[in-house]
This record gives sequence, structure tokens and C-alpha cells, in this order.
Amino acid sequence: MKYFLGIDTGTTSISIAAIDSSGHLLEHRTLNHSSFIKGESFNKIQNPERIKNFVNDIFADIMKTFGTPSGIGLTGQMHGMLYVNAHGDSVSPLYTWEDQSGIETVKILREHGMKCSVGYGLATHLYLQMSKKIPNDAVKMTTISDYIAMKLCGNTSPVLSSDMAASWGCFDLRTHEFMYDSLKSAGVNVSYLPEIVRGYHVIGHTKENVPVVCSVGDNQAAVKGSLRDSEDDSLLLNVGTGSQISLVTNEYYDSEGDIETRPYGENKYILSGASLCGGRAYAMLEGFYRSVSGHECYDVMMKDAEKFIETYGMSNAWEVETTFSGTRSNPNKRGSISGISTENFCPGAFTAGVIRGIVEELHGMYEAMKTMTGREAKYLAGSGNGLRKNKLMQRIASEMFGMEVHIPEYTEEAACGAAMCAMKIACM
Repeated sequence: MKYFLGIDTGTTSISIAAIDSSGHLLEHRTLNHSSFIKGESFNKIQNPERIKNFVNDIFADIMKTFGTPSGIGLTGQMHGMLYVNAHGDSVSPLYTWEDQSGIETVKILREHGMKCSVGYGLATHLYLQMSKKIPNDAVKMTTISDYIAMKLCGNTSPVLSSDMAASWGCFDLRTHEFMYDSLKSAGVNVSYLPEIVRGYHVIGHTKENVPVVCSVGDNQAAVKGSLRDSEDDSLLLNVGTGSQISLVTNEYYDSEGDIETRPYGENKYILSGASLCGGRAYAMLEGFYRSVSGHECYDVMMKDAEKFIETYGMSNAWEVETTFSGTRSNPNKRGSISGISTENFCPGAFTAGVIRGIVEELHGMYEAMKTMTGREAKYLAGSGNGLRKNKLMQRIASEMFGMEVHIPEYTEEAACGAAMCAMKIACM
């Protein structure tokens, strides 16, 4: 049987999806990789070898069941970076998108006319360069999913799609190249930057001669997996560890604030707004309740919130701004809670307010997108376990956006999107 694999190396988990030639989901598996390691207080770093070994184990297990795939596509967390040596082996931790080491270097890059945010690869790279923390044997930078793609092929040098390269910041979306001159003027050592390819291409073959496609951004892969053939005038709401809202466009738009323009294949773009906390805000609230009760509280939280809304209405919930991890444009911003009275001082009002706050932050980004493009979406898809498992969040999103939320039948949208990309490219 001919089938294609998609591998998604997320912030907390690894997902692999197998689809047949018609795009039907045959199998999917997800495992937490628990790869965070201790660093400085401002670091959010992971062990790339642990992640790679998890992928290899799941890949081998699926091959036992389905045989050799006809193509492999990859996706994974964007913005983060690690260094490899001349043999293609990792020589540093993975500095994830949550890493805060580049707070000061972002200012330098922006002063030289480049767009970059904290947690983006080039801000982190400049910090490490200035701090003399780049390993002596490092020769190139790569992302975690492109590192795994490289190792699957036995390559020694990484190749990145525009999707992943742009996620590091300081990238010219019109030429699909890094802003080399501006980077040099800012003092950045650009010799560590890898080869970039526009669109998606086969970068090599596994030892079983399976074609491997360069990594697709996790945002782009989720769009592809969730919207499938309904991309035009469609909006994707994704709530997972973080959360994003994405609008596909055939035109390039200059973005600002918390909205980014991202490449999508060779000729399209995605307007994307990302919340740095997103689904984590809800998990934080559950942890708060759990510290008091001593047991998991998700079911109770949902029942309390639904009962409160049914009795008092959503308008009487607490006003919660869920920017607990800051925003891309203002990493020092923090969340807030208001609208508390003697009548609504109860857990249900708090929970309902957090859920609404998560959706409101994304809806505000959609309003900015409408202003930029003059377009309104006609279709709303929802993805990510934070949204999929929360019926109340779906309801609030539907009311706020004025459209029904369509949830894909399969759960691992990004992994399925990567598999679809592999199916399209490997069969060309």
C-alpha cells in the first residue's frame, strides 16, 4: 500500500500521521518528548537528540505496521534554532521559540530596519554570538524539524524552506532571502545561516530510498491540514500550547504589530497572529485549581463555567487578558484580571473569563488582518487540542467571529499537513 508520513516535532510532543494517496488518515501517534533541559532563568531550551531519538523510534514502529512510506514530510515548532557541526551533528541545545535570551538583541536588529522578535532564531543567534556562547565546532544553524530531516537523509548540512527561514526573522519575504546586508551591518555573523529553498523540495532520501521533503512551518502545515481545498477566504484558529490565527492570501501585505506575513509555498502568504500563552493560559488555570483541590480539575472547570454562563450570561464573566507571557511586539506585557464583583466572585466566572480572553486576543488580531486586507473570512476552521477538546471555547469563538467553527475529523492537523505536502512533492 502506498502511503505518506508527516512528522510534527512540537514544543511538548511529537506526532506522526500516515495518510494514503487519497489523503485519508490511516494512523496517527503522539508522544510527549519531555525534552526541556535546565539553562539560565531566561532560557527555554531542549535536548535535540532526545527529540530525534523519539522520532526515530515512532518512525520505526510505524514502518513495522505499514511498511516503507512513499514520502516523508516534516513540520515542527517555528522560530527556534540549534547549531550543528561539519558532520551534521547537533552541538548545542535547541533554543525554542519561548527562549528569552534575545530581548536586547531584538532592539539591535530592529534599529537596523529588520523585523524580529524575542524567541526568533536570529535574535537568539546574535545574543549567543555577542555572549561568546556559540560552540567552537558549530558551522550552521537549523530548526529542530530540519535537523531531523537532515538526519533522516544522512545529510551533513541543513536546507530550510522559506517557511522555516522566515520564522527566524530578518527575512525578505519578497525575495525569499535573509536580509544579509542589514544583518552584517548589525554585526551578525551570517556564515551560520543555512541554504534556503523557495517552496517545498525533496532534500534527500532515507536509507530505504524514501524521499524526504524539507520542513514546512507548523503554522503552514496546520493550515494545509485543516483547510485542505478551502484555503481562499478561510481563517484558521489554532489553540494548543500557544495559539495562532491565520489567513491565507495570494497577495503580499506589509505587516505590523502582532501580525506577521509568512510565506506559504512559492506564491502564497499567510497572515498570522500568535498568542504566546494561548492554550497554556487554560492549563495554568487548571494548575491553580489543582494546587488547591489536589486533583485534576478540567471537567469541573468546564461544568462551573457552563453553569455560570447559563445562569448569569457570558457578559458577567471576569474580564481576563491572557497575555501572561507577553506579546510578540511587547514581550514585557503581562495579563490582567478585572470585572470582579460580589455577584460573580466564583470559579465559573474566572474560567469563562480565561476562555473568552484566549479567543479575544486572537479575534483582535483578526480585526487587524481585516483592516490590512479589506477582506473578511467566509469559513472558520479550528485546530489544536486546546480548541478541539473545549466545546465552550468553540462556542465562544463561533459567537465572536460570527461563523461556525469547523473542526477537522483528524486530530493532528500539522502532521497531516506535512504528509499532504510530502504526497504532493514526492509524486511530482
